[in-house]
Amino acid sequence: MNNWKKNLIAAAVLVVVCAGIYMNWMFTNDKTVDNLTDVLDSEKVMAEDGLLLEVGGMGEDTISDYFAAVRLSRQQARDSAVELLQEAMAYGEGADVQVSGEKLEEIVQTALCEAQIESLVIAKGYADCVAYMSDNGISVAVASPENGMEQTDVAVIADIVITQAGLDYEDIRVVEVQ
Repeated sequence: MNNWKKNLIAAAVLVVVCAGIYMNWMFTNDKTVDNLTDVLDSEKVMAEDGLLLEVGGMGEDTISDYFAAVRLSRQQARDSAVELLQEAMAYGEGADVQVSGEKLEEIVQTALCEAQIESLVIAKGYADCVAYMSDNGISVAVASPENGMEQTDVAVIADIVITQAGLDYEDIRVVEVQ
C-alpha cells in the first residue's frame, strides 16, 4: 500500500511537470527567441569597477524575449532538479531523503530570493530584471534605462542584492541589457 501511494504521487508530479512543459511550449512556440548563449556572448564590456557588463544591439522585442528566455531556461533547469530530488526522496531511505530534502529546500529558498530581488529591482523603476544565483554569486540582468546604466544604478541594484541575499559586493554581477 505504501509503495502504491509513492508511485501515485510520483506519477502525479510527473503529469504536472509534463503539463507545465507542454503549456510553456504551446505559448512560446510561435515566438522566435534568440539563443541565450548568442545573446550573452555579444559585446560584453567591463566597466571601471568590474561590476557592470553590457549586452548590446537588441531591439525592444528582443529584450523582452531575452528576459523570457532566461526565465524559461532557469525554470526548466530548476524543475528538472526538483523532479530528480523528489524521486530521490520518494525512493530513498534515511540520510538520502534528508539530503534530498535539504537540497530541495535550498532550491526553494534560492528561487524565493531571486524573485524578491527581481521584484525590488523592478519596483525601483527598471523595466525588467532577471536574477540568477549560483555557487559563485549572483548575476542580475537589468533592462537598460533610457539614458543608460550609471554607477548609481549599479549601486542601487547591488544594495538590493546585498540586503536580500547577504552576498558580498565582489559576488554580484550586474548585466545591462540594451
